[in-house]
Formats: sequence, structure tokens, C-alpha cells
Amino acid sequence: MSALFASATTGLRLLPWTSPDGKPCYLATDHGDSPLSRRADEIETLQVSMGTQLLGHARALLADRKADAGELRFLANRLCEALRDVLRVAESRGGRLPAHDDGRTAGDAAPDA
Repeated sequence: MSALFASATTGLRLLPWTSPDGKPCYLATDHGDSPLSRRADEIETLQVSMGTQLLGHARALLADRKADAGELRFLANRLCEALRDVLRVAESRGGRLPAHDDGRTAGDAAPDA
């Protein structure tokens, strides 16, 4: 079940961690100010911050011509983990956005920008 489907149809929030066997975890709550919701918000903020810091380290390592294959492989693995985390945060936050009704029907053209 994707977070967008879960949130839109059941009110479930995709949490920023997985179960021990790697499955998504969801939170069912009537409001976003529960202790677990606040903890999830803190972890999401931490994951985005860590991804940002890792990106800075990646730029420095990639600029270093002396970096060896082991260092680059380690970096690639950490970047994959950070990307996975940030994509989960984006999916969770996107699933919690309020529905937007701009008054158009399915056949109407989008307004000019």
C-alpha cells in the first residue's frame, strides 16, 4: 500500500522507519499532535538534515582525486540510504497534504501560468 493511497483512503500516516523485516510502518491518529506523530516529525527532520550534510561530504569526497574505490562505494551506500529516507519523508508528507479542488472538471484545461 503506498502512503498516498493509505493517507487518502484511511487516514494512515507513513512513518519514517520500517519494521524489523523492512515493511512500512503506519500511524492511525485523529490529529497530527500525538506523541508518536511529534516523534515521527523529529525523525523526518533529522533524516532530511542528515541527507543534506551527507550531500556536502559527498561533494568534498568526489572533488578529492585521491578518493579510492572503497571510499566511493561507502559514500554511494550512504547516499542510497539517505535518498531512501528522504523519499519516504516526501511520500509521507505528500500523503498528508490536503486535497486541492480548483473547481475544474476532468476535461478542463489547466490555467495558463
